[in-house]
Order: sequence, then C-alpha cells, then structure tokens
Amino acid sequence: MSADARTVTVKLLDKEYTISCPDGAEAELLASADYLNQKMVEIRNSGKIIGLERIAVMAALNMSHELIKSHEQQRQNIETNLRRLGQKIDHSLDDQAKRHEKLSSS
Repeated sequence: MSADARTVTVKLLDKEYTISCPDGAEAELLASADYLNQKMVEIRNSGKIIGLERIAVMAALNMSHELIKSHEQQRQNIETNLRRLGQKIDHSLDDQAKRHEKLSSS
C-alpha cells in the first residue's frame, strides 16, 4: 500500500471488508459501498437469490445496467441539446441574413 492510501472498513450484508483507497477518497468509497449494500439487501430480501457471491454478482449486473442506461440517457440528452442549439444557430443566421438583405436593398 502506498503512503498516500488509507484503509477503510465497509460493511456489505453484515460482513466487514477492509479496503485500501487513495487518501481523500474515503467518502466516495463509503458512499459506493453503501449503494452496493442497498442493492445487495434488495436482492437478498427478494428471496430469489441465495448466497453472498450470487447476490454480489446480481447487484453488480444490476448496477452495470443502471450505468449503461444512464449513459444512454445522457447521450440522448446531449444530442437533443445539440439539435436544439443547431436550430437556434440556424434561426439566428437566417434572421441575420434577412436583416442584411433588407439593409442592402434599401
């Protein structure tokens, strides 16, 4: 472990794990562990999956799916905003061209 790393203890399904993380990243690690634990508790409470390893794998798959959906939504939002911005630019350029034509014909 490097000198600028810390160890943090996290709890997942009532089992403690000691994790090494960069100095200053403890809060992020704890928040991530808390989110993972919530997902694992949901899966365990559903009663459909038994065993810590299987629950962890299902939680990881569900979280990966959430991440992929989130990235896709962000991509769609960016594309929508870019189209809207392009339309505004086109509209402004059209207005500018019309004003220029009016000034030229006067």
